[in-house]
Amino acid sequence: MSEALYYKTIGELNGLMDSGEISSVELMQSVVDRTQSVEERVCAFNSFDAEGALAQAAESDKRRAAGETRGPLDGIPVGIKDVLAVKDQPLTCSSKILADFISPYDATCIQNLKQAGAILWGRLNMDEFAMGSSTENSSTKTTSNPWNLDCVPGGSSGGSAAAVAAGEAIVSLGSDTGGSIRQPASHCGIVGLKPTYGRVSRYGLAAFASSLDQVGPMGRNVADVAHLLQAISGHDRRDSTSFKIDVPDFAAAIESFPGKQWTFGLPKEYFENAESAASLKAVEEAIEFYKGLGCAFKEISLPHTEYAVATYYIVATAEASSNLARYDGIRYTRRAESFDGKDSVDIYHQSRAEGFGEEVKRRVILGTYVLSSGYYDAYYLKAQKARTLIRQDFENAFAEVDAILAPTSPNPAFKKGALTEDPLSMYLSDIYTISANLAGIPGMSLPCGYSDGLPVGLQILGKPFHETDLLSIGHTFEAAHEYSREHPDL
Repeated sequence: MSEALYYKTIGELNGLMDSGEISSVELMQSVVDRTQSVEERVCAFNSFDAEGALAQAAESDKRRAAGETRGPLDGIPVGIKDVLAVKDQPLTCSSKILADFISPYDATCIQNLKQAGAILWGRLNMDEFAMGSSTENSSTKTTSNPWNLDCVPGGSSGGSAAAVAAGEAIVSLGSDTGGSIRQPASHCGIVGLKPTYGRVSRYGLAAFASSLDQVGPMGRNVADVAHLLQAISGHDRRDSTSFKIDVPDFAAAIESFPGKQWTFGLPKEYFENAESAASLKAVEEAIEFYKGLGCAFKEISLPHTEYAVATYYIVATAEASSNLARYDGIRYTRRAESFDGKDSVDIYHQSRAEGFGEEVKRRVILGTYVLSSGYYDAYYLKAQKARTLIRQDFENAFAEVDAILAPTSPNPAFKKGALTEDPLSMYLSDIYTISANLAGIPGMSLPCGYSDGLPVGLQILGKPFHETDLLSIGHTFEAAHEYSREHPDL
């Protein structure tokens, strides 16, 4: 086998396991060995249990030997972002305040993965409570970009992206509140998909901003992402925002590209502000590829894009202020070690002061401010109105086009520490991804080139619940290029 097992696709691995050439235990051992070899440099994991993962792999091999394989994910190692509840495993959200917390239950998407026979592999590093764009806000470590260890992997799902890119997981789960799947996927040269809001249950996902958060798949190619999305999608009565809608066959959809029937929109606001000429060139070359297939293109306008960042950071911080109020040092989170107060208010104050990092504190304070008496109408209510206008921009665009093509990020991955003292610049790195969360539409990033040796992502935005379109569009590009087969040199 010319390519290492940990860099093979789900389809290839299933073929090898079905034929008896390898076992799931051998696959899992290769991933464990790879992780132990590169993890000190990549720092993608908060924790992992190699013995437990190998035991899961052994159970998968027993099912396969008995002819009871549960599907394409059976025996496949799946990395889990440390924001999703897995029973009897740590759930830290990369925060000191949850450092000792062990989850007593499984998230719905985790239950679905277990039913599919997937191997749950480790807890992946992230920006604390998913607040960040570089994975530098983690309380445990700073994850490195496997393509350049001096650069960030993006965030907040930086550990999820870096683990897949480095071969430390075959696929992984991330969460996307304002681009936290797509932006790190772009920076690490993999595929990441944010489903339509309501496609995947949020039950068991530690909440940052409940009206924006969405769990999604990350993998080295589109087909792997389709398999993972298939497993985690579906209605869940425990999540009131979960839609009752049929789950299509995503894997079959990638083969159904209709060519000339597609009309793509090019939003001028996304191309006028691109900061990296090399990044923009890679995206433009991808657009030329689709033109070569005979696809139609139309310049469109999403006129309220300029308000997206401000709108997002009002809505998201307001919801974060509410959601994080439960972390008080009394009910289940860590109490301040230096506690010397006299009452519960002192417990709250000292526990949160010690337990939360600077970015979390910044967002909680901002969110509390915009919700406070005298400012609610001026900020929060106005932001909700702007959000409606942003959603209407997409509705108007999709009346004319089938999908939208744009850059995923204005720049490739930046150096560690470059933006840590400039939070506003850090926030602007999500300028092309935030609007999809505000509108609730699906979005996907896939690698389309390089800038100074660092990957560049093409973003595809689609109509609500039209993830099949994104997958088929992305697969057509991927089939004609080698980016999914190119790996960082570690």
